[in-house]
Amino acid sequence: MVDFFEDKTYSNLDFTANYIQKGEYDNCVFLDCNFEGVHASNIQFIACEFINCNFSNTIIANTAFREVQFINCKMLGVKFNECDTFLLQFTFKDCQLSFTSFYQLMIPKTLFVNCKLEGVDFTEAILNESTFDKCNLQNSIFENTNLEKTDFKTSFNYSFSLEYNKVTGAKFSKENIVGLLSKYKIRVE
Repeated sequence: MVDFFEDKTYSNLDFTANYIQKGEYDNCVFLDCNFEGVHASNIQFIACEFINCNFSNTIIANTAFREVQFINCKMLGVKFNECDTFLLQFTFKDCQLSFTSFYQLMIPKTLFVNCKLEGVDFTEAILNESTFDKCNLQNSIFENTNLEKTDFKTSFNYSFSLEYNKVTGAKFSKENIVGLLSKYKIRVE
């Protein structure tokens, strides 16, 4: 039988010292919690919020994130490509997501707001109709990625090949389009 936790708030918990119970967390809030390097595998988070949490290098194999919001979280090196993909849906606001992996994930309409996404692997991901609002995408990898109707207008430091990604209907600003042209070794002034 799976343990079920509903409508609870967890504040200032250090899960590196205290084991996180396996089970289903529904409509819960995690505030100022430390998950750094924790094995948080095989857990279900449904309609949960993580606020000011450290999720860096957390192991999330087969963990479900359904309608989950991450706000002001540090999430360095997280392998989202290992989580449960059934009904996968999350948003990120003011998060540090550098060196994370979304490899081959189907996450259309995902919202990234004011996030640091340096060195993130989006290879073969389905990101159509997603929004990258004021995000730093320096050295992030987009290869064979579906970016159709994705909004990059306010983001910066992205660089990827238009030939090796689906970009029909994607939105870019004139000021930040240089990264799409860098491989052609031309100067934009």
